[in-house]
Amino acid sequence: MRLAFGVEYDGTDWSGWQTQVTRNTIQDCLESSINSFSNESTRVVCAGRTDAGVHARGQVIHFDTPICRELDSWQRGVNSFLPDSIAISWVAEVSDKFHARYSALSRVYSYSILNQPTRSPLESRMKTWVFQPLDSCKMRDAALLFVGEHDYSAVRSSDCQANSPIRLVYKCDVEKRGPFIKIEIEANSFLHHMVRNIVGCLFEVGRGAKPVNWIPELLDSRCRGFGGKTFPPQGLCFESVNYGPDYPCGHV
Repeated sequence: MRLAFGVEYDGTDWSGWQTQVTRNTIQDCLESSINSFSNESTRVVCAGRTDAGVHARGQVIHFDTPICRELDSWQRGVNSFLPDSIAISWVAEVSDKFHARYSALSRVYSYSILNQPTRSPLESRMKTWVFQPLDSCKMRDAALLFVGEHDYSAVRSSDCQANSPIRLVYKCDVEKRGPFIKIEIEANSFLHHMVRNIVGCLFEVGRGAKPVNWIPELLDSRCRGFGGKTFPPQGLCFESVNYGPDYPCGHV
């Protein structure tokens, strides 16, 4: 039997998703909790690996198990072994053809900025503080220029191991509510640090250092050094995964 879990986590105190020797990762903690509940040795596959300090509202994992239990029993049982910063939000039984990573048609990430003169201790874990005034309207116009199929080498980490820098971005929106600016990006897949580097470029436009029409020049340059800085991890959140109509079961 193949199960899919929806996973939510505050990544502040974790060393990212992928298992490490330190075992201070989301994957290690999840596998340990599933194993404690099932008394089986389980390895899980995720929809998208997140870096240290990055959060998730809609991460998806799958794993195979011979154990037949009620789905809500899986949810309650595994959650009982998890720390407060990680939770299983839903459980679904899926076909053997379902793969948390390779069945995904697109993924959505958001980046949240607190834009005001003073920092906020209450917002510091989930938002990045920017004290310079930002023009969200110009940022919104610039964000639209990232939409489409492009070579995103200019917003790709030097450590990125993807075979190709070509990606298809379906949406890049900027929304401002009070002192909060939220950037939401949907793409077929993402390069390493792609979202945080896009935010760094939008920051340059928002503070007036670059014009809106700089974005096409940036993409055409294919040069990481031509772009903005990599923004911190705490503002980044893995929001959701789109698997299309082939997997209507549960939330998958």
